[in-house]
Amino acid sequence: MPGTPHQPEPLPDTPGTDVIVVGQGPVGAVLALLLADRGHRVCVIERRPEPYPLPRATSFDGETARLLAATGIGDDLARISEPATGYQWRGASDRPLLDIAFSRTGRYGWPDANTMHQPALEELLAKRLATLPRVRTHVGHRVVDITRTPSGVTATAVTEDGATRTFTARYLVGCDGANSFVREHIGVSVTDLGFSYEWLLCDVRLDTPREFVPTNVQLCDPARPTTMVGSGPGRRRWEFMRLPGESAAELDTTEAAWRLLAPHGVTPATATLLRNTTYQFRAMWADQWRSGRVFLAGDAAHLMPPFAGQGMCAGIRDVVNLAWKLDLVLTDRAPDRLLDTYTLERRLQAKASITASVKLGRVICVTDPAAAADRDAAILANGGGRRQQGPPAAEPLTKGLLRPAAGGCGGAGEVLIAGTVEADGVRGRFDQLIGTGFVLITTEDPAGLSDAHGAFLAGLGTRVVRLAPPGSPAGPGEVRDVDGVYHACLERLGAANVLVRPDHHVFGTAGPGGATALVDELRAQLLGAPVARAQ
Repeated sequence: MPGTPHQPEPLPDTPGTDVIVVGQGPVGAVLALLLADRGHRVCVIERRPEPYPLPRATSFDGETARLLAATGIGDDLARISEPATGYQWRGASDRPLLDIAFSRTGRYGWPDANTMHQPALEELLAKRLATLPRVRTHVGHRVVDITRTPSGVTATAVTEDGATRTFTARYLVGCDGANSFVREHIGVSVTDLGFSYEWLLCDVRLDTPREFVPTNVQLCDPARPTTMVGSGPGRRRWEFMRLPGESAAELDTTEAAWRLLAPHGVTPATATLLRNTTYQFRAMWADQWRSGRVFLAGDAAHLMPPFAGQGMCAGIRDVVNLAWKLDLVLTDRAPDRLLDTYTLERRLQAKASITASVKLGRVICVTDPAAAADRDAAILANGGGRRQQGPPAAEPLTKGLLRPAAGGCGGAGEVLIAGTVEADGVRGRFDQLIGTGFVLITTEDPAGLSDAHGAFLAGLGTRVVRLAPPGSPAGPGEVRDVDGVYHACLERLGAANVLVRPDHHVFGTAGPGGATALVDELRAQLLGAPVARAQ
């Protein structure tokens, strides 16, 4: 079960607040929750006086659902979201070019894809934040200056009535969106791939329920590329690409929205148009995500085309990666250089997501009929249109705090699956019964670890889990692998031991008798040899 969080006290001559989070969107709220749950004092500064009432993101994947659940809102996710049944591309002839079926119980223990109304998610997160006494939230405060000292960071903010307030902490994280003040203020350059198109976004509430199969559809019709996706219970979004020669002004009208929605059976008689607006997506990332005691996360660090649905998901992964590292540094269980792995690890993953989204966009945003016909023929000739079961696995880490493959055991960097286990007669998801944090999963007797190794793991709050195979009762101190997914995973990796990081990425694996070497490698990377800085 989850251990007691460390309760850090201010060090001499350091601020009483541990971390300032600028921005209270989903990314900032998740970071604040994760830090506060670990016992840290958090100050959240949000420029909006009231929550933004309109949706932006419309979905999250199974890995992100797992990460959100770790903030304490898992029981409520089903109330504000709906599992998506699939994702399909269709050409001008309406023939499927891509057809992915989604599972309600994906490899990470949650539905593969979930549609949602973002304001409802933000409300859940805000309610959870309000229960944590170590979080102080200041809305209607616009950050206008950031100063840094060797021991801390001070943010100056202006309130709605013009008053000036200052907030000081040991670290500051800018989760303040695409037009990030934090990014601009610390002078971080960006890499922009220059891939950008303008689309009309139409958020709709349907007057009577309709079933859309599959839930998410991309019309790759050169006459008008169109996206249709669920956006939570009773809601749906249509997006229409602006065509060459068409002005933004003529597209960005209510009349144009209803005209384009009508062929899809959406009219003023059947639905309420909640919003129609044009937007232009971008493909870019910040070149550095850390500048001393200041960090960037979410849209402040990266922007991507919407076609893979990974914008908000990537931001959640950012702060989950950063939170456990800040926790170790703030509690003096790891040196400050551990925080350099944040940029190294997450920027590589974000770049992979952005380039994948751009690749999808280059296929989708084709308006020349001849080119579109050639595209469709090429996709179909290469096996396109066949039903695929589930999306690909989450993007693995390739650099950072990882143990290189050793002794024929692989898997370092991948996100560990989430299966059903049974402990003390109770059955449930692994994360729920065992808890999150560092986890050592083994098929061997963990008593073989020395006292020193056990003390090191205990200091990290590590859960040591001895797996019993499916079909056999769990003995004392064992956890039964109900569906056999963990044994199957270990067999695939050629391992008897797997050490998992708090963000569910595998640190490393080892064969029989290899747990000691695995723990030694983690200790060396955390406390010994310097960690490579991002280039």
